[in-house]
Amino acid sequence: MTRLSVNINKIATLRNARGGNIPNVLQIAIDCEKFGAQGITVHPRPDERHIRYQDVRDIRPVITSEFNIEGYPSPGFIGLVMEVSPHQVTLVPDPPDALTSSQGWGISENLSFLKEVVANFREAGIRTSLFIDTSPKNIEDAAKTGTDRIELFTEPYASSYLKNREEAIKSYIKAAVIANETGLQINAGHDLNLDNLKYFNDNIPGLSEVSIGHALISDALYFGLERTIQLYLDLLK
Repeated sequence: MTRLSVNINKIATLRNARGGNIPNVLQIAIDCEKFGAQGITVHPRPDERHIRYQDVRDIRPVITSEFNIEGYPSPGFIGLVMEVSPHQVTLVPDPPDALTSSQGWGISENLSFLKEVVANFREAGIRTSLFIDTSPKNIEDAAKTGTDRIELFTEPYASSYLKNREEAIKSYIKAAVIANETGLQINAGHDLNLDNLKYFNDNIPGLSEVSIGHALISDALYFGLERTIQLYLDLLK
């Protein structure tokens, strides 16, 4: 079964809109785990407009499932990851002012940089994942960095799913085959939801984990958090 990691950034966005501690980000992380999520994902950005660096520190000791920290490997981010020592770090090429992740790494032009960063995390015993698109060369280059996993950027799949799902998933199947052949484990995330998740999961060989935040938290407004997590888990069976 593919594992579900819940990205709780949107909970922090809601909290920060009013100040104070409602909703309680720490309690939501605990509850997501209690309701069946197999991981918690956070993506702290330099301006702390949603998840704050202190949230990351506070969450780490109170959850027992996988803790995944996403972010651009700036010195401050690397320092936070080394301090907290999560189970997994997912490296994304976001500039500091990005609204959300909008593309994957171009590995070849960042190869030396990523090899160094990945090596540091591996030495610290932290599993690494690189956020990339489905370009075959990109996946082959990702293997050269020493990373354990890749996370496939699924916005293009999601945006084309309703038009032609068979065409939308073609490049992802090819990418997964290459990743499997090169020994890379596969994660996926961005715009996966209750409509398109099952088809993606059923057709991607070797999919280890999906990270879902915006859609899942939005669905929870209608169904409640516990029921929503169960709905997503059912699609991953």
